[in-house]
Amino acid sequence: MRSTQGGEASSSGIEHLDIGRVSIFFGDRHGKYPDGNQVLIQGTDTLAAFDTPIVSNFIGARFDATELVVLGHAHEDHIAGLHRLPDASVHVHQADLPAARSWQGLAAAFGISDQEQARVMLERLEQQFFYAPRPDAQGYEDGACWELGRSRVRAFHMPGHTVGHTVLLVEPEGVAFIGDIDLTGFGPYYGDASSNLGDFRRSLQRLPDIPAKVWVTSHHRGVYTDRERFLEALAAFAGKLDERENRLLAWLDEQPLSLEQLVQRGLLYPPGYAAPWVADAERRTISQHLAELQQAARVQLDERGYYRPG
Repeated sequence: MRSTQGGEASSSGIEHLDIGRVSIFFGDRHGKYPDGNQVLIQGTDTLAAFDTPIVSNFIGARFDATELVVLGHAHEDHIAGLHRLPDASVHVHQADLPAARSWQGLAAAFGISDQEQARVMLERLEQQFFYAPRPDAQGYEDGACWELGRSRVRAFHMPGHTVGHTVLLVEPEGVAFIGDIDLTGFGPYYGDASSNLGDFRRSLQRLPDIPAKVWVTSHHRGVYTDRERFLEALAAFAGKLDERENRLLAWLDEQPLSLEQLVQRGLLYPPGYAAPWVADAERRTISQHLAELQQAARVQLDERGYYRPG
């Protein structure tokens, strides 16, 4: 069953769980955004980390000794501890490399083009996430391996959340860091310019094929050690895609609506939720669902720019 039972407080007071050479340090509220869960692997040759969420800033010497960082993707909440590791070797999937190397690359991945919005977002990232780009970051490809001595890391490219989103498997422990396939009640997020709904669907279908015995999420859910419970959570997470699609169809059954009217209703966030990225994320998310529905002839766009059932 999903559990973090058996976790202990580290010398820094942060709850953690050890599985062989793998240690999972749980962020605030078990890594609920804006925090995350920190994975460290103590190889005989190298100390490695998967991502660097906010909690990494409070682990202390054990984290600060990290020599290798393998990023599952390059969002702000996954790179919040890189500033503590100026000499570590940082690796990210080739498709997310521009987002890791510069603010311009990250802003493009987000889909931010307005200069004032970019300024506000950068200020927020610097204050809340200790943001610092890594121009020295190196790209990896699907299937990449890192030998740590008695442990090995394998990369499984699972795009959708970002174009480079990757699941990282530690062998022989069989611990899979599944990143922002985070199995939360919010559901999949694919609202960035580099996100892709179709890719996310395919990644969710492929995830159970990874030869893992333990599944670690970036956020909130934590650690799954029972495959059946993991598969149940994955099915519920994937089911959010159909729930969103059905909600869109129900709205259009009531009356034809334009894209902007649908954005105002809000598919992802509750009414009144205020954040600078919300409208753009809603617009990109809804547009992707509408494109799928149009392709399936379930929705049509009329000459006035209104969507209606197909």
